Amino acid sequence: MDKPTASASIEIGAPAELVYDIVSDVTRVPDWAAETEQCKWVGGATGAAVGAKFRGRNRYRTIPWWTTCKVIAAEPARRFAFQVYAGGLPSAQWEYVVEPTDHGCRVTESTRRQVPKALAGPVNRLLGVRDRDAHNQRNIESTLTSLKQFAEARAASARSDAPD
Repeated sequence: MDKPTASASIEIGAPAELVYDIVSDVTRVPDWAAETEQCKWVGGATGAAVGAKFRGRNRYRTIPWWTTCKVIAAEPARRFAFQVYAGGLPSAQWEYVVEPTDHGCRVTESTRRQVPKALAGPVNRLLGVRDRDAHNQRNIESTLTSLKQFAEARAASARSDAPD
């Protein structure tokens, strides 16, 4: 599946470098991402690099689940992407593309579902999700709004801490 199954963009009043650092620090994802409760680097990884792995704990309503993820792109100030595995099988790819603008940057978050809808049905019913792609679209829009607030607050703090 080449084209995203859910995607949105937002303008953020913060430098591309800072926003990339935020999205690629998976340990801080719960600060701004919908459904994500915890992420931690595993297998000796300590930061974003192609091949690095991390585990994420997500929750929707009362149901938690863990996934293992592998970084597939780590281009500072430009792109961070990872492959998600559930039960050892690829289930989705997630990507953040960061593009500098005159007033900060534009961030596009997208996902590509890799599990056929027919196979995803039982898991979606368990979670109470009718349409996972539409659910992911809403989550992406919510996540980007939170990311914008988080990044702009960090940028403002950095500016106020800078020497005159």
